[in-house]
Amino acid sequence: MDQPEESTIIKDPGSVRLKRALISVANKTGIDELATALVKNNVEIIATQGTCDYLKSKDFPCEEISDFTGMPELMEGRVKTLHPKIHGGILAQRDKNAHQYALKSHDIKQIDLVVVNLYPFVDVVAESDDEDKCLDNIDIGGLAMIRSAAKNYKHVAVLTAPKDYQLVLKDLDIHEGAVTQSVRKRLAANAFSLTATYDANISSWFMGASTDGDFPSRYSLSGTLENVLRYGENPQQQAALYNNGDKAAGIVNGKQIQGQALSYNNILDAEAAFKIVSSFDLPSAVIVKHTNPCGVACGGSALEAYNNALIYDPRSAYGGCVALNVPLDLETARQIMNTYTQIIIAPSFESDAVDFLSAHEKLSVIATGEMSRESAKGMLVRSVSGGFLVQQSDDIFITADDVEIVTERGPTEREMEDLIFAFNVCKFVSSNAIVYAKNKQTLGIGGGQTSRIDAARIAAEKAQNISVALELEHSILKNSVVASDGFFPFADSLIAAADAGVTAVIQPGGSMRDEEVITAADDRAIAMVFTKTRHFRH
Repeated sequence: MDQPEESTIIKDPGSVRLKRALISVANKTGIDELATALVKNNVEIIATQGTCDYLKSKDFPCEEISDFTGMPELMEGRVKTLHPKIHGGILAQRDKNAHQYALKSHDIKQIDLVVVNLYPFVDVVAESDDEDKCLDNIDIGGLAMIRSAAKNYKHVAVLTAPKDYQLVLKDLDIHEGAVTQSVRKRLAANAFSLTATYDANISSWFMGASTDGDFPSRYSLSGTLENVLRYGENPQQQAALYNNGDKAAGIVNGKQIQGQALSYNNILDAEAAFKIVSSFDLPSAVIVKHTNPCGVACGGSALEAYNNALIYDPRSAYGGCVALNVPLDLETARQIMNTYTQIIIAPSFESDAVDFLSAHEKLSVIATGEMSRESAKGMLVRSVSGGFLVQQSDDIFITADDVEIVTERGPTEREMEDLIFAFNVCKFVSSNAIVYAKNKQTLGIGGGQTSRIDAARIAAEKAQNISVALELEHSILKNSVVASDGFFPFADSLIAAADAGVTAVIQPGGSMRDEEVITAADDRAIAMVFTKTRHFRH
């Protein structure tokens, strides 16, 4: 067998001494330290043009890749590393006669270390709707080099992120210019994880850009580890948070200003609160427990919205998650902290509010940036035994123009506003869901019940208990409205709501007993509208 290049002369079993490195990076973080170690260990460096220019500016010896391959970059840089002298040098197995013969016959030099950053596809698509620009930022050559090096990890090391450089630097120092097999295998795993995520992001973009509404024959899920969580829903369950690369405003991409790291349950509650409050245009507040809202309200200010969200279910609010869709000021922050609260979410926080909240060390404070209804859009994925379900998000927001008046009396302007508010809250409550509301604030919420009449009674009982606690002359449900996430299968739920004091009802309609329900409403002079859209949430 022909003798391989020096890179495969192994001092320790499984180690590979580096002879030649190929570097192509947009992110220059840590590259100076890496290049210094390579030069110190007599490792030749070849690089793509931009990286080569940078290294030469720092006085590192470097050969430009076009000189190495004898082929200039083509097609505006689309073709520069897709060359046999690159992939042959990376893929050749050093312990196989045929591979060594091919290298020698075609004057191909071994490449023992590949250092590559991929084009920032996710960042580009988050900022641009220009399809050609997005397509240009799909990396081909870099991806191919990474895969080649990772496949041949028994002979080649691959670095795809600055945070991994230290693994190679440590090995070079300890093993006199060699990289151990255990490190190379670990780096290969990182590399294939990156390429899988990269391809999944591209696939998701193509799927999102599709206008035919069809689901793809294959659906890829990927993400980058964000945090290992303290535990899952319960202490006996392990859990972690992954970032899928979506740059949309929200909990994952929000800035945590203070407080303990969010738990699994915290993240679910925070996400629910964020999506609810993002759906309203007026200043709004929501208080969430166990992913369900216990109070939602709009107001003229953050303080008014929060007070209105709190007043009719303060007991459930204890230990909850509060979200607002307007910046949090000091006065509102003080009011919120009069009730034990675990998380506060807002687009931003005024400085004096941050100073005040800092005294509550365990309180998690998250600034999400600008909120909008766009935050609710996207694909939803849930696991099932043997697979997973994928569906579009329920991002329909009903307006007065979308409803059909089905009773003799139509709703007043105030009733219609409250009906729309209540129905749009209903979509965020676990089915079966009933929401009583008045003046754009919830009065009673019943959710997660196996029968709709039970949900209606629970919501009414909550409201009645508050009426008694506040020593009101009348129930807070007097002259209120009610929303149901699904149709009334019988008139009983409507009758229960009427008995509680409601004057208007909003529901999807579509029951075989709609006429019976409509008649019950007319008999009680109740206005009722059909949305022909349901909002089940399981």
